[in-house]
Amino acid sequence: MKKSKKILLLVLSLLLLTGCTKQLKDAKGKVVTDEKTKQTLVENILCKPVELKDTYIKVLEQKKNDYQKMYEDGDLSKKEYNKRIKNILDIDELPVCTKMSVFEGGYEGIWTSIFVKPLAWIIVNIGKILGNNYWLSIIIVTILIKLILFPITFKSLKQSENIQKAQPKLQKIEKKYAGKTDQQSMMMKSNEMMAVYKEFKINPISGCLMGFLQIPLFFAFYEALYRLPILFESKFLVFHMGMTPLAGAQAGDWYYLILPILVGLVTYFSFKMNKNGVAGDQAKQMNLMFNIMIVMIFITSFSMSTAIILYWIVNSLLSIIQNLLVKRSK
Repeated sequence: MKKSKKILLLVLSLLLLTGCTKQLKDAKGKVVTDEKTKQTLVENILCKPVELKDTYIKVLEQKKNDYQKMYEDGDLSKKEYNKRIKNILDIDELPVCTKMSVFEGGYEGIWTSIFVKPLAWIIVNIGKILGNNYWLSIIIVTILIKLILFPITFKSLKQSENIQKAQPKLQKIEKKYAGKTDQQSMMMKSNEMMAVYKEFKINPISGCLMGFLQIPLFFAFYEALYRLPILFESKFLVFHMGMTPLAGAQAGDWYYLILPILVGLVTYFSFKMNKNGVAGDQAKQMNLMFNIMIVMIFITSFSMSTAIILYWIVNSLLSIIQNLLVKRSK
């Protein structure tokens, strides 16, 4: 229990110390999107864009001119003007994506500097080795991460299997103390449940460990992909890596709607296989929670880039395969 709490605190600390993706905004604070892909452009990109370079230069030059006018009109002090001009991204100072360093852009917090930037560097260099096939690089890196975490995943999934085996005894305890709210009954119920956990070698906290790991991993991938212009300027089959399904459909490319459908399907089966076999009111609550999450992820996927969707689909498919392997190993 103490060990799991320490791990949780470590994960939360890393998240609190992390940097984040910054949206590119004009002088008035309006978020800038690419006219073709409708993707939101990122200001703190790690390397130089190619196809999007003219868009970036146009926005940044306009931003400088707007700040200049605001300063001349007296809306900005000289100090504030110099500060804003200094913070404007300089495209020419950025390295070419295939030649960027592991820690490009300097220190931005523990999580970003130790995980996000090296992850971005690995994705770019594997893609370079594969003949600039960055979609394939995303798949390979996702598989490698899954393989590295497999021992932890396997243990977590085994815990889920043990919880299913323990359910009959746990349900009997729930029925035995149903309606009893006095302190003595609660203590006796807790002791009996802990005895069942010990019998079936269940650690209630360790079963959640994989969930705690998945959250920062997703955000690390999310940030790494969004800060690499080279990914959004490439294609996966007929899909533009920077295009969202919604923008694709609005442009008349209806095949982009396949992506949210695939996200919904793999998410549904991944969640379904992770259920712990609980029954009664607890099962109803869990089903409701899962259904709400699936619907939310499905809706959100319409505004995700193809690159992020590709990672999500591959990651979910690998989770399904891992679940099947654990079930076959019983």
